[in-house]
Amino acid sequence: MAPYDSDSSAGEEDDFTETNVLLGYASRDAGDDFISRLGGRPEWLDPNNAPSAALARCKICKDIMVLLLQLDGGLPNRFPDHERRLYVFSCRRKTCRRKEGSIRALRSVRIAPGSPTAAVTTTTKEEKAKPKEEKPKSQPPSNLGETLFGAQSLGSPFGSTNPFSTSTTSSPGGNPFATSGNPFSNPSSPPPASTEINPEPKPEPSAPSTNTSTDETKSLPRTFAQTLNLNNDQQTPSPQLPSEPWPTEADQPTPYPIAYLSEAEYETLDPTPAPAIPQNTRLVDVDYDGSSSNTKGGKEDREVFESSMDAAFQRFADRLAQNPEQAIRYEFGGQPLLYSKTDAVGKLFAAPGTGGVTTAAKGMPRCGNCGATRTFEVQMTPHAITELEADELSLEGMDWGTVIVGVCEKDCQARGVSEGEVGYLEEWAGVQWEELTATGAKR
Repeated sequence: MAPYDSDSSAGEEDDFTETNVLLGYASRDAGDDFISRLGGRPEWLDPNNAPSAALARCKICKDIMVLLLQLDGGLPNRFPDHERRLYVFSCRRKTCRRKEGSIRALRSVRIAPGSPTAAVTTTTKEEKAKPKEEKPKSQPPSNLGETLFGAQSLGSPFGSTNPFSTSTTSSPGGNPFATSGNPFSNPSSPPPASTEINPEPKPEPSAPSTNTSTDETKSLPRTFAQTLNLNNDQQTPSPQLPSEPWPTEADQPTPYPIAYLSEAEYETLDPTPAPAIPQNTRLVDVDYDGSSSNTKGGKEDREVFESSMDAAFQRFADRLAQNPEQAIRYEFGGQPLLYSKTDAVGKLFAAPGTGGVTTAAKGMPRCGNCGATRTFEVQMTPHAITELEADELSLEGMDWGTVIVGVCEKDCQARGVSEGEVGYLEEWAGVQWEELTATGAKR
């Protein structure tokens, strides 16, 4: 997919501009999608195989966190044999807010047996793929790189598939918020008949040479080879810790109320931009006698503050205002809409000296499991807080501006997980917190 700058848009028509970003709207009615939702308790791909509870503990207080987002993330056209879901958790304790590790993201995946991508995952992480010289191994199908990482047309960024559906039979068409064939469905398409990977163990115990791995990497499509780090020992993850059982529901924090992401549509924007106000322009009121009003806390202070706010936030607010009830923004391989470009997360994406945005893969840390680059997939917006805290009486609720989730670009499987089984991996969650001086204006 071609890089998409959150400050630009594509597909202009007479009355509106349509972007590649899919917007998810929350509803108390499940509709046809009961998997993708805000709040509630997590539902695992395999109910009998939950992740270690350690992956959902706050890194600050070590308490079990509560679910903010569960997303049915199947992408049949990109990962045809993968069932996948995303989870975002947050700590309930107020003392943990604004601290790294109080919000975490998980990705679960189940790869169908015999899938070409399952074989690639095994090759990059296991010693099983030892000294095999067979050509099918070193020369995968010519369209494999394009299938997994190839650019999609701007008019159909998901290959007409939708991550918000719950259909158990994935079809080539659909939309991440659709009811069937949706990138948030559970794809179960059979592996291509022409791709057969059946490694035969060789009697000789010799380990694979560095030259062999290098030759294999060079023979792959460029976008695919760039994500493999066969010779990078520093990317080899440490052995997984023993799984920690989950406490009973009675011993877990109270979950947020459920709001289903059963409605979705591609973002449309007014093609006529609002008049631009120069950054740091000072706006003042003039009172009845012609003197400048300078009442502390009055209208002048508010206008001066609003006119000097972070320009990125102004774009963020203006963009959301055109579709104010959006709870999440989805575009696998796209660009997040930044709440700020000056905080730690914003600086990861901001291109130095240009004021623009780099590709997401350059900003986020690499996958800790396989070493591949990470890519943007989904972000939560402030309206999600409104839905999650609908039953909260306290005025001191969550105070993030957006939560950005970056995932492994090749959707790798956890080490030691067999084909057909479900694995869980922690992914990158970039939290942009609401500015303390702007609580009223930025919420």
